[in-house]
Amino acid sequence: MSLPPEKASELKQLIHQQLSKMDVHGRIREILAETIREELAPDQQHLSTEDLIKALRRRGIIDDVMKELNFVTDSVEQELPSSPKQPICFDRQSTLKKSDGTRMADSTTMLSISDPIHMVLIKTDIFGETTLVASYFLEWRSVLGSENGVTSLTVELMGAQRSKVSKLKNIFLNFKLALERQKTAEKERLFLVYAKQWWREYLQIRPSHNSRLVKIFAQDENGINRPVCSYVKPLRAGRLLDTPRQAARFVNVLGYERAPVIGGGGKQEQWCTLLAFLCRSKIPNLLCSLLLGIMELEAFVCVGTEGKGVPHSMGYDLYIHKPTNPDEPPVAEQPKPLYPYRTIGCVFNHQMFLGNCQPSDAVETCVFDLNDESKWKPMSEEAIKSVCAPGATTSLPPFPPLCASTIDASVTSNEIEMQLRLLVSEHRKDLGLTTVWEDQLSYLLSPALASYEFERTTSISAGNEEFQDAIRRAVPDGHTFKGFPIHFVYRNARRAFATCLRSPFCEEIICCRGDQVRLAVRVRVFTYPESACAVWIMFACKYRSVL
Repeated sequence: MSLPPEKASELKQLIHQQLSKMDVHGRIREILAETIREELAPDQQHLSTEDLIKALRRRGIIDDVMKELNFVTDSVEQELPSSPKQPICFDRQSTLKKSDGTRMADSTTMLSISDPIHMVLIKTDIFGETTLVASYFLEWRSVLGSENGVTSLTVELMGAQRSKVSKLKNIFLNFKLALERQKTAEKERLFLVYAKQWWREYLQIRPSHNSRLVKIFAQDENGINRPVCSYVKPLRAGRLLDTPRQAARFVNVLGYERAPVIGGGGKQEQWCTLLAFLCRSKIPNLLCSLLLGIMELEAFVCVGTEGKGVPHSMGYDLYIHKPTNPDEPPVAEQPKPLYPYRTIGCVFNHQMFLGNCQPSDAVETCVFDLNDESKWKPMSEEAIKSVCAPGATTSLPPFPPLCASTIDASVTSNEIEMQLRLLVSEHRKDLGLTTVWEDQLSYLLSPALASYEFERTTSISAGNEEFQDAIRRAVPDGHTFKGFPIHFVYRNARRAFATCLRSPFCEEIICCRGDQVRLAVRVRVFTYPESACAVWIMFACKYRSVL
Protein backbone atom coordinates (compact mmCIF):
# COMPACT_ATOMS: atom_id res chain seq x y z
CA MET A 1 0.00 0.00 0.00
CA SER A 2 1.45 3.38 -1.04
CA LEU A 3 0.72 6.64 0.76
CA PRO A 4 0.15 9.99 -0.96
CA PRO A 5 3.14 12.34 -0.67
CA GLU A 6 1.36 14.64 1.77
CA LYS A 7 0.41 11.69 4.02
CA ALA A 8 3.94 10.29 3.90
CA SER A 9 5.35 13.69 4.88
CA GLU A 10 2.86 13.94 7.76
CA LEU A 11 3.81 10.43 8.95
CA LYS A 12 7.53 11.27 8.87
CA GLN A 13 6.83 14.42 10.88
CA LEU A 14 4.90 12.47 13.54
CA ILE A 15 7.68 9.87 13.86
CA HIS A 16 10.30 12.63 14.12
CA GLN A 17 8.33 14.38 16.88
CA GLN A 18 7.98 11.11 18.82
CA LEU A 19 11.70 10.31 18.50
CA SER A 20 12.59 13.81 19.70
CA LYS A 21 10.15 13.52 22.61
CA MET A 22 11.78 10.23 23.78
CA ASP A 23 15.32 11.58 23.16
CA VAL A 24 16.06 8.52 21.03
CA HIS A 25 18.95 10.24 19.24
CA GLY A 26 20.77 10.92 22.50
CA ARG A 27 20.27 7.36 23.72
CA ILE A 28 21.57 5.99 20.40
CA ARG A 29 24.72 8.12 20.73
CA GLU A 30 25.31 6.79 24.25
CA ILE A 31 24.86 3.18 23.15
CA LEU A 32 27.06 3.76 20.11
CA ALA A 33 29.90 5.09 22.27
CA GLU A 34 29.47 2.28 24.79
CA THR A 35 29.45 -0.36 22.05
CA ILE A 36 32.60 1.03 20.47
CA ARG A 37 34.40 0.93 23.83
CA GLU A 38 33.23 -2.54 24.91
CA GLU A 39 32.74 -4.64 21.79
CA LEU A 40 35.16 -3.41 19.11
CA ALA A 41 38.62 -4.88 18.93
CA PRO A 42 41.50 -2.39 18.99
CA ASP A 43 42.27 -3.09 15.32
CA GLN A 44 38.60 -2.75 14.20
CA GLN A 45 37.65 0.78 13.07
CA HIS A 46 34.16 0.25 11.57
CA LEU A 47 30.85 -0.52 13.36
CA SER A 48 28.31 -2.10 10.99
CA THR A 49 24.62 -1.22 10.95
CA GLU A 50 23.73 -4.76 11.98
CA ASP A 51 25.91 -4.48 15.09
CA LEU A 52 24.23 -1.19 16.04
CA ILE A 53 20.71 -2.64 15.56
CA LYS A 54 21.60 -5.63 17.75
CA ALA A 55 22.85 -3.29 20.46
CA LEU A 56 19.70 -1.17 20.33
CA ARG A 57 17.46 -4.25 20.45
CA ARG A 58 19.46 -5.78 23.32
CA ARG A 59 18.96 -2.64 25.41
CA GLY A 60 15.21 -2.40 24.59
CA ILE A 61 15.34 0.91 22.70
CA ILE A 62 13.49 -0.39 19.64
CA ASP A 63 10.72 -1.98 21.76
CA ASP A 64 10.22 1.28 23.66
CA VAL A 65 9.85 3.28 20.45
CA MET A 66 7.34 0.85 18.92
CA LYS A 67 5.23 0.88 22.11
CA GLU A 68 4.97 4.68 21.97
CA LEU A 69 4.03 4.84 18.28
CA ASN A 70 0.29 4.28 17.74
CA PHE A 71 -0.88 4.30 14.17
CA VAL A 72 -4.55 5.26 13.69
CA THR A 73 -6.27 5.28 10.32
CA ASP A 74 -8.34 8.48 9.97
CA SER A 75 -9.16 8.99 6.33
CA VAL A 76 -12.51 9.55 4.61
CA GLU A 77 -12.62 9.95 0.85
CA GLN A 78 -15.35 11.87 -0.93
CA GLU A 79 -16.52 8.89 -2.95
CA LEU A 80 -16.88 5.59 -1.11
CA PRO A 81 -16.70 2.30 -3.02
CA SER A 82 -19.50 -0.13 -2.40
CA SER A 83 -17.27 -3.08 -1.47
CA PRO A 84 -15.42 -2.05 1.78
CA LYS A 85 -17.37 -2.96 4.89
CA GLN A 86 -16.70 -2.18 8.54
CA PRO A 87 -17.93 -4.46 11.34
CA ILE A 88 -19.74 -2.82 14.22
CA CYS A 89 -19.80 -4.51 17.63
CA PHE A 90 -22.47 -4.19 20.32
CA ASP A 91 -22.32 -5.48 23.88
CA ARG A 92 -25.66 -6.54 25.33
CA GLN A 93 -24.65 -5.70 28.90
CA SER A 94 -23.55 -2.15 28.04
CA THR A 95 -26.70 -1.64 26.00
CA LEU A 96 -29.03 -2.59 28.84
CA LYS A 97 -27.37 -0.55 31.57
CA LYS A 98 -27.22 3.13 32.37
CA SER A 99 -23.89 4.92 32.75
CA ASP A 100 -24.11 4.67 36.56
CA GLY A 101 -24.31 0.85 36.41
CA THR A 102 -27.98 0.48 37.36
CA ARG A 103 -30.18 -1.70 35.18
CA MET A 104 -32.34 0.29 32.79
CA ALA A 105 -34.60 -2.37 31.22
CA ASP A 106 -34.78 -6.07 30.57
CA SER A 107 -34.55 -7.71 27.15
CA THR A 108 -38.32 -7.87 26.72
CA THR A 109 -38.71 -4.15 27.33
CA MET A 110 -35.80 -3.30 25.05
CA LEU A 111 -37.30 -5.45 22.33
CA SER A 112 -40.39 -3.21 22.24
CA ILE A 113 -38.23 -0.15 21.47
CA SER A 114 -38.38 0.20 17.70
CA ASP A 115 -36.21 3.31 17.31
CA PRO A 116 -33.13 2.51 15.22
CA ILE A 117 -29.68 4.01 15.68
CA HIS A 118 -29.16 6.77 13.10
CA MET A 119 -25.58 6.79 11.81
CA VAL A 120 -24.39 9.72 9.70
CA LEU A 121 -21.02 9.94 7.93
CA ILE A 122 -19.81 13.42 7.00
CA LYS A 123 -16.74 14.90 5.33
CA THR A 124 -15.21 18.20 6.55
CA ASP A 125 -12.92 20.17 4.25
CA ILE A 126 -10.08 22.50 5.26
CA PHE A 127 -12.48 25.45 5.48
CA GLY A 128 -14.78 23.68 7.96
CA GLU A 129 -17.60 23.11 5.46
CA THR A 130 -19.31 19.74 5.83
CA THR A 131 -20.77 17.42 3.21
CA LEU A 132 -23.11 14.50 3.84
CA VAL A 133 -21.50 11.27 2.61
CA ALA A 134 -23.85 8.59 3.92
CA SER A 135 -26.85 8.09 6.20
CA TYR A 136 -27.92 4.74 7.67
CA PHE A 137 -30.60 3.55 10.11
CA LEU A 138 -29.18 0.60 12.08
CA GLU A 139 -31.47 -2.02 13.60
CA TRP A 140 -29.64 -2.74 16.89
CA ARG A 141 -31.91 -5.34 18.55
CA SER A 142 -29.92 -8.30 17.26
CA VAL A 143 -27.78 -7.90 20.38
CA LEU A 144 -30.76 -9.06 22.46
CA GLY A 145 -30.69 -12.51 20.87
CA SER A 146 -26.94 -13.06 20.79
CA GLU A 147 -25.55 -16.06 22.62
CA ASN A 148 -22.48 -14.50 24.25
CA GLY A 149 -23.82 -10.96 24.67
CA VAL A 150 -21.81 -9.50 21.79
CA THR A 151 -23.04 -8.98 18.22
CA SER A 152 -21.01 -7.94 15.21
CA LEU A 153 -22.94 -6.39 12.33
CA THR A 154 -21.63 -5.43 8.91
CA VAL A 155 -22.99 -2.25 7.36
CA GLU A 156 -22.45 -1.18 3.76
CA LEU A 157 -22.62 2.58 3.26
CA MET A 158 -23.95 3.33 -0.22
CA GLY A 159 -23.73 7.10 -0.12
CA ALA A 160 -26.59 9.42 0.77
CA GLN A 161 -29.17 7.47 -1.21
CA ARG A 162 -29.69 4.00 0.20
CA SER A 163 -28.25 1.59 2.77
CA LYS A 164 -28.20 -2.19 3.11
CA VAL A 165 -29.84 -3.76 6.14
CA SER A 166 -27.80 -6.50 7.71
CA LYS A 167 -29.40 -9.93 8.24
CA LEU A 168 -30.21 -11.20 11.71
CA LYS A 169 -29.99 -14.88 12.68
CA ASN A 170 -32.30 -15.15 15.63
CA ILE A 171 -35.67 -16.59 14.55
CA PHE A 172 -37.70 -14.77 17.16
CA LEU A 173 -36.13 -11.45 16.34
CA ASN A 174 -36.72 -12.02 12.64
CA PHE A 175 -40.37 -12.80 13.36
CA LYS A 176 -40.71 -9.72 15.58
CA LEU A 177 -39.15 -7.43 12.99
CA ALA A 178 -41.13 -9.00 10.15
CA LEU A 179 -44.32 -8.38 12.12
CA GLU A 180 -43.34 -4.74 12.66
CA ARG A 181 -42.57 -4.30 8.97
CA GLN A 182 -45.95 -5.78 8.12
CA LYS A 183 -47.71 -3.36 10.46
CA THR A 184 -45.67 -0.48 9.07
CA ALA A 185 -46.48 -1.42 5.49
CA GLU A 186 -50.18 -1.66 6.35
CA LYS A 187 -50.20 1.77 8.03
CA GLU A 188 -48.35 3.29 5.09
CA ARG A 189 -50.76 1.64 2.66
CA LEU A 190 -53.82 2.93 4.54
CA PHE A 191 -52.33 6.43 4.72
CA LEU A 192 -51.53 6.35 0.99
CA VAL A 193 -55.11 5.29 0.22
CA TYR A 194 -56.43 8.11 2.41
CA ALA A 195 -54.03 10.65 0.84
CA LYS A 196 -55.18 9.71 -2.67
CA GLN A 197 -58.82 10.07 -1.64
CA TRP A 198 -58.06 13.46 0.00
CA TRP A 199 -56.32 14.63 -3.19
CA ARG A 200 -59.28 13.62 -5.38
CA GLU A 201 -61.65 15.56 -3.13
CA TYR A 202 -59.28 18.55 -3.21
CA LEU A 203 -59.25 18.59 -7.04
CA GLN A 204 -63.07 18.39 -7.16
CA ILE A 205 -63.32 21.70 -5.27
CA ARG A 206 -61.73 23.67 -8.11
CA PRO A 207 -59.96 22.39 -11.26
CA SER A 208 -57.19 24.98 -10.86
CA HIS A 209 -56.05 23.21 -7.67
CA ASN A 210 -54.18 20.78 -9.89
CA SER A 211 -51.50 23.45 -10.49
CA ARG A 212 -51.05 24.41 -6.84
CA LEU A 213 -48.03 23.26 -4.85
CA VAL A 214 -49.64 20.78 -2.45
CA LYS A 215 -46.93 18.41 -1.30
CA ILE A 216 -48.00 15.45 0.83
CA PHE A 217 -44.87 13.28 0.48
CA ALA A 218 -41.18 14.14 0.18
CA GLN A 219 -38.08 12.03 -0.43
CA ASP A 220 -35.34 11.96 2.19
CA GLU A 221 -31.56 11.56 1.78
CA ASN A 222 -31.95 7.79 1.47
CA GLY A 223 -34.50 8.02 -1.35
CA ILE A 224 -37.43 7.03 0.92
CA ASN A 225 -40.78 8.77 0.45
CA ARG A 226 -42.15 10.01 3.78
CA PRO A 227 -45.15 12.18 4.72
CA VAL A 228 -43.96 15.77 5.01
CA CYS A 229 -45.41 15.99 8.53
CA SER A 230 -42.78 13.48 9.71
CA TYR A 231 -39.99 16.00 8.98
CA VAL A 232 -41.26 18.38 11.67
CA LYS A 233 -41.17 17.76 15.42
CA PRO A 234 -40.97 20.17 18.39
CA LEU A 235 -37.28 20.78 19.08
CA ARG A 236 -36.03 22.45 22.24
CA ALA A 237 -32.75 24.34 22.10
CA GLY A 238 -31.88 24.21 25.80
CA ARG A 239 -29.83 27.27 26.74
CA LEU A 240 -28.44 27.76 23.25
CA LEU A 241 -31.39 29.75 21.82
CA ASP A 242 -33.71 31.85 23.97
CA THR A 243 -36.20 33.49 21.61
CA PRO A 244 -37.97 32.66 18.34
CA ARG A 245 -36.05 35.45 16.60
CA GLN A 246 -32.77 33.94 17.70
CA ALA A 247 -33.96 30.62 16.31
CA ALA A 248 -34.82 32.29 13.01
CA ARG A 249 -31.38 33.93 12.90
CA PHE A 250 -29.66 30.62 13.65
CA VAL A 251 -31.48 28.90 10.80
CA ASN A 252 -30.68 31.85 8.53
CA VAL A 253 -26.90 31.57 9.03
CA LEU A 254 -26.74 27.81 8.58
CA GLY A 255 -24.77 26.85 5.51
CA TYR A 256 -26.47 24.53 3.06
CA GLU A 257 -25.46 22.06 0.37
CA ARG A 258 -27.24 21.83 -2.95
CA ALA A 259 -28.46 18.35 -3.88
CA PRO A 260 -26.36 17.09 -6.83
CA VAL A 261 -28.02 16.78 -10.23
CA ILE A 262 -26.79 14.38 -12.90
CA GLY A 263 -27.22 15.71 -16.43
CA GLY A 264 -29.47 18.61 -17.37
CA GLY A 265 -32.86 19.68 -16.06
CA GLY A 266 -33.94 21.69 -13.07
CA LYS A 267 -32.90 21.48 -9.45
CA GLN A 268 -33.28 18.17 -7.64
CA GLU A 269 -35.47 18.28 -4.55
CA GLN A 270 -34.29 16.33 -1.54
CA TRP A 271 -35.50 16.71 2.03
CA CYS A 272 -33.36 15.58 4.96
CA THR A 273 -33.96 14.14 8.39
CA LEU A 274 -32.82 16.58 11.07
CA LEU A 275 -29.56 14.81 11.94
CA ALA A 276 -28.57 14.55 8.28
CA PHE A 277 -29.55 18.19 7.72
CA LEU A 278 -27.42 19.48 10.59
CA CYS A 279 -24.48 17.51 9.23
CA ARG A 280 -25.20 18.50 5.67
CA SER A 281 -25.89 21.99 6.52
CA LYS A 282 -34.68 21.47 4.79
CA ILE A 283 -34.29 24.95 6.57
CA PRO A 284 -38.04 25.65 6.95
CA ASN A 285 -38.52 22.27 8.65
CA LEU A 286 -35.83 23.07 11.22
CA LEU A 287 -37.19 26.57 11.88
CA CYS A 288 -40.73 25.23 12.33
CA SER A 289 -39.45 22.55 14.73
CA LEU A 290 -37.63 25.20 16.79
CA LEU A 291 -40.65 27.52 16.90
CA LEU A 292 -42.81 24.61 18.05
CA GLY A 293 -40.29 23.64 20.74
CA ILE A 294 -38.90 26.92 22.11
CA MET A 295 -42.16 28.70 22.96
CA GLU A 296 -44.77 26.23 21.67
CA LEU A 297 -45.85 28.68 18.98
CA GLU A 298 -48.47 27.78 16.38
CA ALA A 299 -45.90 27.36 13.62
CA PHE A 300 -46.23 25.78 10.18
CA VAL A 301 -44.17 25.09 7.10
CA CYS A 302 -45.67 26.73 4.01
CA VAL A 303 -45.07 25.38 0.51
CA GLY A 304 -45.54 27.76 -2.41
CA THR A 305 -43.60 29.97 -4.81
CA GLU A 306 -41.35 33.00 -4.54
CA GLY A 307 -41.74 36.27 -6.42
CA LYS A 308 -40.25 34.81 -9.60
CA GLY A 309 -42.54 31.78 -9.50
CA VAL A 310 -39.83 29.43 -8.20
CA PRO A 311 -41.10 26.65 -5.88
CA HIS A 312 -40.17 27.43 -2.29
CA SER A 313 -40.94 26.42 1.27
CA MET A 314 -40.78 28.67 4.31
CA GLY A 315 -41.23 28.68 8.09
CA TYR A 316 -44.30 30.66 9.15
CA ASP A 317 -45.84 32.10 12.33
CA LEU A 318 -49.55 32.81 12.08
CA TYR A 319 -49.35 36.02 14.12
CA ILE A 320 -47.34 38.10 11.62
CA HIS A 321 -49.57 38.04 8.51
CA LYS A 322 -51.85 40.91 7.48
CA PRO A 323 -53.92 39.90 4.44
CA THR A 324 -55.01 42.29 1.72
CA ASN A 325 -58.77 42.65 1.29
CA PRO A 326 -59.50 42.53 -2.47
CA ASP A 327 -63.06 43.85 -1.92
CA GLU A 328 -61.94 47.20 -0.46
CA PRO A 329 -61.98 50.30 -2.73
CA PRO A 330 -58.76 51.26 -4.46
CA VAL A 331 -58.27 54.32 -2.24
CA ALA A 332 -58.11 52.15 0.90
CA GLU A 333 -54.61 51.81 2.30
CA GLN A 334 -53.36 48.22 2.12
CA PRO A 335 -50.52 46.71 4.17
CA LYS A 336 -47.21 46.55 2.35
CA PRO A 337 -45.91 42.99 1.96
CA LEU A 338 -42.83 42.30 4.07
CA TYR A 339 -42.01 38.99 2.39
CA PRO A 340 -40.82 37.86 -1.05
CA TYR A 341 -43.37 35.04 -1.36
CA ARG A 342 -45.99 34.90 -4.10
CA THR A 343 -48.27 31.88 -3.57
CA ILE A 344 -48.96 29.24 -0.92
CA GLY A 345 -50.37 25.83 -1.82
CA CYS A 346 -50.36 24.07 1.56
CA VAL A 347 -49.22 24.37 5.18
CA PHE A 348 -48.26 21.64 7.63
CA ASN A 349 -46.59 20.86 10.91
CA HIS A 350 -46.15 17.68 12.96
CA GLN A 351 -49.92 17.31 13.61
CA MET A 352 -51.76 19.06 10.76
CA PHE A 353 -51.76 19.25 6.98
CA LEU A 354 -54.01 21.73 5.18
CA GLY A 355 -54.43 22.47 1.47
CA ASN A 356 -55.22 26.01 0.37
CA CYS A 357 -58.68 25.90 -1.26
CA GLN A 358 -59.29 29.67 -1.45
CA PRO A 359 -60.14 31.14 -4.88
CA SER A 360 -56.64 32.58 -5.11
CA ASP A 361 -53.45 31.18 -3.60
CA ALA A 362 -51.69 34.57 -3.74
CA VAL A 363 -50.13 35.28 -0.33
CA GLU A 364 -51.35 38.89 -0.09
CA THR A 365 -55.01 37.83 -0.38
CA CYS A 366 -54.87 34.59 1.62
CA VAL A 367 -56.68 34.44 4.93
CA PHE A 368 -54.79 32.24 7.37
CA ASP A 369 -57.73 31.18 9.49
CA LEU A 370 -56.80 27.51 9.51
CA ASN A 371 -59.98 26.57 11.36
CA ASP A 372 -62.10 27.71 8.39
CA GLU A 373 -62.47 24.55 6.29
CA SER A 374 -63.97 26.58 3.44
CA LYS A 375 -60.53 28.13 2.98
CA TRP A 376 -58.21 25.35 4.11
CA LYS A 377 -59.00 21.67 3.50
CA PRO A 378 -57.54 19.66 6.41
CA MET A 379 -56.28 16.12 6.48
CA SER A 380 -57.46 13.83 9.23
CA GLU A 381 -55.25 14.35 12.28
CA GLU A 382 -55.77 10.70 13.20
CA ALA A 383 -54.42 9.62 9.80
CA ILE A 384 -51.36 11.86 10.25
CA LYS A 385 -50.86 10.60 13.78
CA SER A 386 -50.88 6.98 12.61
CA VAL A 387 -47.68 7.50 10.60
CA CYS A 388 -46.02 10.59 12.10
CA ALA A 389 -46.69 10.59 15.85
CA PRO A 390 -43.81 9.73 18.26
CA GLY A 391 -43.66 5.97 18.73
CA ALA A 392 -45.29 5.18 15.40
CA THR A 393 -43.28 2.53 13.60
CA THR A 394 -43.05 4.72 10.49
CA SER A 395 -41.91 7.84 12.33
CA LEU A 396 -38.32 9.05 12.38
CA PRO A 397 -36.14 8.64 15.50
CA PRO A 398 -36.23 11.42 18.11
CA PHE A 399 -34.45 14.58 17.04
CA PRO A 400 -30.90 14.97 18.41
CA PRO A 401 -30.19 17.97 20.67
CA LEU A 402 -28.38 20.95 19.25
CA CYS A 403 -24.67 21.22 20.02
CA ALA A 404 -22.95 24.35 21.29
CA SER A 405 -20.54 26.12 18.98
CA THR A 406 -16.88 25.09 19.05
CA ILE A 407 -15.71 28.31 17.34
CA ASP A 408 -13.75 30.91 19.30
CA ALA A 409 -15.31 34.11 17.98
CA SER A 410 -12.44 36.43 18.96
CA VAL A 411 -9.67 34.23 17.57
CA THR A 412 -11.56 33.53 14.34
CA SER A 413 -12.38 37.24 13.86
CA ASN A 414 -8.73 38.17 14.25
CA GLU A 415 -7.53 35.46 11.85
CA ILE A 416 -9.96 36.48 9.09
CA GLU A 417 -9.08 40.15 9.59
CA MET A 418 -5.34 39.48 9.23
CA GLN A 419 -5.92 37.45 6.08
CA LEU A 420 -8.06 40.22 4.57
CA ARG A 421 -5.39 42.82 5.32
CA LEU A 422 -2.83 40.72 3.48
CA LEU A 423 -5.15 40.23 0.51
CA VAL A 424 -5.92 43.97 0.29
CA SER A 425 -2.23 44.87 0.48
CA GLU A 426 -1.35 42.42 -2.28
CA HIS A 427 -4.22 43.66 -4.45
CA ARG A 428 -3.17 47.31 -4.08
CA LYS A 429 0.46 46.40 -4.71
CA ASP A 430 -0.53 44.85 -8.03
CA LEU A 431 -2.16 48.20 -8.89
CA GLY A 432 0.97 50.13 -7.95
CA LEU A 433 -0.57 51.55 -4.76
CA THR A 434 0.83 51.63 -1.24
CA THR A 435 -1.25 50.55 1.74
CA VAL A 436 -1.36 52.27 5.13
CA TRP A 437 -3.63 50.76 7.79
CA GLU A 438 -5.12 52.76 10.65
CA ASP A 439 -5.84 50.51 13.62
CA GLN A 440 -7.93 53.10 15.49
CA LEU A 441 -10.29 53.51 12.56
CA SER A 442 -10.60 49.72 12.28
CA TYR A 443 -11.50 49.51 15.97
CA LEU A 444 -14.23 52.15 15.57
CA LEU A 445 -15.99 49.93 13.04
CA SER A 446 -16.77 47.23 15.66
CA PRO A 447 -19.93 48.88 17.13
CA ALA A 448 -21.45 49.14 13.67
CA LEU A 449 -20.95 45.43 12.99
CA ALA A 450 -22.42 44.54 16.38
CA SER A 451 -25.41 46.79 15.63
CA TYR A 452 -25.98 45.09 12.27
CA GLU A 453 -26.12 41.63 13.85
CA PHE A 454 -28.34 42.89 16.67
CA GLU A 455 -30.77 44.25 14.08
CA ARG A 456 -30.80 40.93 12.21
CA THR A 457 -31.60 39.10 15.46
CA THR A 458 -34.17 41.47 16.99
CA SER A 459 -35.38 43.63 14.05
CA ILE A 460 -34.43 46.65 16.19
CA SER A 461 -31.92 49.21 14.96
CA ALA A 462 -29.70 50.69 17.67
CA GLY A 463 -26.32 52.40 18.01
CA ASN A 464 -26.24 54.14 14.63
CA GLU A 465 -26.04 57.65 16.09
CA GLU A 466 -23.10 56.78 18.35
CA PHE A 467 -21.22 55.19 15.45
CA GLN A 468 -21.69 58.24 13.22
CA ASP A 469 -20.54 60.54 16.00
CA ALA A 470 -17.37 58.48 16.56
CA ILE A 471 -16.55 58.54 12.83
CA ARG A 472 -17.00 62.33 12.67
CA ARG A 473 -14.43 62.78 15.43
CA ALA A 474 -12.00 60.35 13.80
CA VAL A 475 -12.11 61.94 10.32
CA PRO A 476 -10.34 65.34 10.06
CA ASP A 477 -11.88 68.30 8.28
CA GLY A 478 -11.48 68.18 4.54
CA HIS A 479 -11.27 64.37 4.54
CA THR A 480 -13.81 61.89 3.20
CA PHE A 481 -14.90 58.64 4.89
CA LYS A 482 -16.34 55.64 3.06
CA GLY A 483 -17.46 52.33 4.53
CA PHE A 484 -18.79 49.08 3.07
CA PRO A 485 -20.33 46.42 5.38
CA ILE A 486 -21.10 42.94 4.10
CA HIS A 487 -22.32 39.69 5.66
CA PHE A 488 -21.30 36.05 5.08
CA VAL A 489 -22.13 32.67 6.64
CA TYR A 490 -18.71 31.14 5.96
CA ARG A 491 -15.18 31.83 7.23
CA ASN A 492 -13.18 31.61 4.00
CA ALA A 493 -11.36 34.97 3.79
CA ARG A 494 -10.21 34.61 0.17
CA ARG A 495 -13.70 33.67 -1.00
CA ALA A 496 -15.20 36.63 0.90
CA PHE A 497 -12.61 39.02 -0.58
CA ALA A 498 -13.39 37.86 -4.11
CA THR A 499 -17.09 38.47 -3.47
CA CYS A 500 -16.42 41.96 -2.10
CA LEU A 501 -14.42 42.94 -5.18
CA ARG A 502 -17.50 42.28 -7.32
CA SER A 503 -19.17 45.26 -5.64
CA PRO A 504 -18.19 48.53 -7.37
CA PHE A 505 -18.53 50.46 -4.12
CA CYS A 506 -16.28 48.07 -2.19
CA GLU A 507 -13.73 48.02 -5.00
CA GLU A 508 -13.67 51.83 -4.90
CA ILE A 509 -12.73 51.68 -1.21
CA ILE A 510 -10.08 48.97 -1.58
CA CYS A 511 -8.52 50.72 -4.61
CA CYS A 512 -8.88 54.21 -3.12
CA ARG A 513 -6.58 56.92 -4.54
CA GLY A 514 -5.94 60.34 -3.04
CA ASP A 515 -3.90 62.22 -0.49
CA GLN A 516 -3.31 60.74 3.00
CA VAL A 517 -5.25 57.57 2.21
CA ARG A 518 -5.80 55.42 5.28
CA LEU A 519 -7.50 52.03 5.09
CA ALA A 520 -9.38 50.02 7.72
CA VAL A 521 -11.02 46.61 7.89
CA ARG A 522 -12.91 45.02 10.77
CA VAL A 523 -14.29 41.49 11.13
CA ARG A 524 -16.78 40.28 13.73
CA VAL A 525 -17.79 36.64 13.97
CA PHE A 526 -21.01 35.85 15.86
CA THR A 527 -21.37 32.18 16.78
CA TYR A 528 -24.52 30.07 16.94
CA PRO A 529 -25.27 26.39 17.77
CA GLU A 530 -23.86 23.65 15.53
CA SER A 531 -20.83 25.91 14.84
CA ALA A 532 -22.90 28.09 12.54
CA CYS A 533 -21.70 31.66 12.40
CA ALA A 534 -22.54 35.09 11.03
CA VAL A 535 -19.42 36.84 9.70
CA TRP A 536 -19.64 40.62 9.33
CA ILE A 537 -16.89 42.46 7.46
CA MET A 538 -16.52 46.21 6.93
CA PHE A 539 -13.98 47.83 4.64
CA ALA A 540 -13.42 51.57 5.15
CA CYS A 541 -11.10 54.34 4.09
CA LYS A 542 -10.53 58.03 4.75
CA TYR A 543 -8.65 60.39 2.48
CA ARG A 544 -8.31 63.99 1.43
CA SER A 545 -9.69 64.63 -2.01
CA VAL A 546 -7.40 66.30 -4.49
CA LEU A 547 -9.31 68.07 -7.25
